[in-house]
Amino acid sequence: MGSVRKKRVSISEMMKVPLTKPKALFGCRHVQVLLMTLSFFCCYAVRVTMSVTLEAMTNSTTANPDFEEYNWDQSTKDTILSSFFWGYICTQVLGNIIAQYWGVKRIFSLGIAVNAILTLAVYPAAHYGGWEIICFIRVIAGLCQGAIMPMLHTLLARWAPREERGRLATFVYSGGWIGNVVCLLSSGFFSASSLGWPSCFYFWGGVTLIVSILFILFAKDSPADHPSIPLDEKEYIEVSLGVTETDEKLSTPWIAILTSVPVWALLATQLAQNWGFWMLLTKMPSYMNSALGYNIQDNGMMSALPYLTAWILSFPFSYISDTCIKRNIVTLEVSRKICNTIGQWLPAVALICLGYVDKDQPKLAVAILVIAVGTNIAAYCGHNVNHMDLSPNFAGALMGFTNTAANICSISAPLISSIIVPDPSNILQWRSIFFLSAGIYIIGNLIFILFGKGKVQKWNDPVRKQKQSVIYQIPEVVLETSSSVPEKLDNQRTP
Repeated sequence: MGSVRKKRVSISEMMKVPLTKPKALFGCRHVQVLLMTLSFFCCYAVRVTMSVTLEAMTNSTTANPDFEEYNWDQSTKDTILSSFFWGYICTQVLGNIIAQYWGVKRIFSLGIAVNAILTLAVYPAAHYGGWEIICFIRVIAGLCQGAIMPMLHTLLARWAPREERGRLATFVYSGGWIGNVVCLLSSGFFSASSLGWPSCFYFWGGVTLIVSILFILFAKDSPADHPSIPLDEKEYIEVSLGVTETDEKLSTPWIAILTSVPVWALLATQLAQNWGFWMLLTKMPSYMNSALGYNIQDNGMMSALPYLTAWILSFPFSYISDTCIKRNIVTLEVSRKICNTIGQWLPAVALICLGYVDKDQPKLAVAILVIAVGTNIAAYCGHNVNHMDLSPNFAGALMGFTNTAANICSISAPLISSIIVPDPSNILQWRSIFFLSAGIYIIGNLIFILFGKGKVQKWNDPVRKQKQSVIYQIPEVVLETSSSVPEKLDNQRTP
């Protein structure tokens, strides 16, 4: 490795140091990303299984008629679907703050484990308590999941090198999409099988509990906490991210965040994303069943197809995005805006087209939904990683803030849908909600194009604020072979 020198450099200078990739093709960072992906997969599975299973719980003719049927009207069903988000918006920021002191891994694992237990309790709650107890369980589940995305952003900001940020982050978050696929498919089959709809909750609750145990055993908060990470991989990650060595807890600059124009542009497009995503996810089974006439098994398959397409498309989208940035074909900011435009304006056009599809054209409707949902995955290389672009140090807090506000749309989407579509069999009423969602997509992305940024913001850098230097150990061999390292690094030695 050669001798090692300590340098005092700022974070911005640190990120200019040329990177040498680790020897191992599959490293510790990939294991951590896989654990995050499995966890996010389960989060969406336990969240989404209610969307399909609720149809079986309230209409036994669409599933196994030997199991209980509940006489809940459409308004009650929409209340159950939205109740998850009542708790979800309450812990976005708070959960991330607690995790900074108690450890991200511990809080993350606890949240997943509690969700697993609550999912296992759905059938007894419905049988003995009714829809009110179901809503209570969903609220608690939402409280536990509220901090999941901010904590994932925190973990990704620590584990994903900047050259791999797009594809690693997209891989993690696409775990939620493939969770949708598997859950929607399995829920339809379980509900129609001899095991009935209760088996959906038992199966996914059990899988989620196993994943939470795996996470607490093998996940690490950062490369510095990993006892067996190779040195070359640790240096690759930390030099890439400009990691600071400090014992002090960094204070979140909330005033700077709340007065940042790029943050508000990010929030606008995230609001649009959450509206469109959750409107489709929660209402698609109802649209398939009532408007297009699919039975419960076909409903699950047709509802899952768009998310399977999105998961498949996530790989080329993220690879092309990272490659274009790495080769300087486009700037990081331009790449984010192009991906976000693909991810929100193409679905907007598809939803407008969907509004003109008749009831007797179910295959065409499914094809358009595949385009709408499939292309939306590109937004995960757009605004969804922009938190880490703006502030690697406070990516979790930033996600907590924007996701709290954005999830107002997650609550309102199914509720407003029930007002606009009181008769789910009426195709003209569905047209109105599709047009509304398309307009929200268009406006949200336009704001991001005009005001969004891809550069690290000044308030991210504790060196600027505290007027301190960052101490980092850079191998001598790297400095000797890299002519592009700033000369001032050589003139700022520590004693």
